[in-house]
Amino acid sequence: MTQTQSRPGTKPARRSSDRATVRALLETHGRTYAEQAGIKLRDTPSPLYRLLVLSMLLSARIRADVAVAAARALSDAGMTDARRMAEATWQQRVDALGVGGYRRYDERTSTQLGDGAELLLRKYKGDLRRMRGEGRVAQLLREVPGIGPTGVDIFLREAQEVWPEFGPYIDQKAQQGAQRLGLPASPSKLAGLVTERDRARFAAALVRAALDKKVVEDVEAAV
Repeated sequence: MTQTQSRPGTKPARRSSDRATVRALLETHGRTYAEQAGIKLRDTPSPLYRLLVLSMLLSARIRADVAVAAARALSDAGMTDARRMAEATWQQRVDALGVGGYRRYDERTSTQLGDGAELLLRKYKGDLRRMRGEGRVAQLLREVPGIGPTGVDIFLREAQEVWPEFGPYIDQKAQQGAQRLGLPASPSKLAGLVTERDRARFAAALVRAALDKKVVEDVEAAV
């Protein structure tokens, strides 16, 4: 047998090992960031808008748990859709961000949230489904203040749960998590390890593995 040949059964064994790792990952850290932020994601205006806000907050250079807490605080303050966000004062938005511990970028983010809400109301009547209907969603999302490439990745990675045409969406950060877990780096191979229903929470769990070595340790202990 040459060096380039594999022993019989090597690939099936690898697939079995990968699936065991994925099962452990989903069992220990398999929830989306939207779920963590208290967003019951549905294809309706308010949950989609709240996901967009969460995506903006998560894309800043700040801890994920702080971004999630800030998203919850904005919702708790009643800023659950574009109209309510636009109607809130700049200071009310700053105060809500502060409640969530999001203080480093609070003033700039308050301005971006207000400007973004007004843009969404003007162009889409506050309903992101209209953006989806126009196509070019990634490009259109980047027109929203505070949403760059990372924010687009976060939004579509989570939105694939209700917008399945964007799945499987496994971005570079999720791929980094896969590598840390010893899983294939290929998005297509990763997608083949889970059902369509689990794609969003699988991608989120992979991101958690990329950001926190304890996630990797938890999975290794559970396998």
